[in-house]
Amino acid sequence: QVQVVESGGGSVQPGGSLTLSCVVSGNKKSTYAMGWYHQAPGEQRSRVAMTFSGDRTSYADSVKGRFTISRDNAKNTLTLQMNNLQPWDAGVYFCYVTLLNDANDYWGQGTQVTVSS
Repeated sequence: QVQVVESGGGSVQPGGSLTLSCVVSGNKKSTYAMGWYHQAPGEQRSRVAMTFSGDRTSYADSVKGRFTISRDNAKNTLTLQMNNLQPWDAGVYFCYVTLLNDANDYWGQGTQVTVSS
């Protein structure tokens, strides 16, 4: 059974930084797409950053230059370095994973990020 577990959320002041981590376990197939989604209170979940096998990455315009996504395929981990956090970055961040030759999407339970002064 594939499990996706996030960690690293917390509370920071505007301008602060946080690093989110995601660990994938139980998968017998290699990971393909791995990414982070953000859900603010009362809003739909939206993609923040994505990385694909081959190290291709993409970012939402709102986080370009501030967030950096990286993955370690050997360890099945995904990281999101978030700098210069702003109040609108607050919410729950979810880790998203797909596997090669697997039609399923796998999600973590989410980790809370609070940005306030």
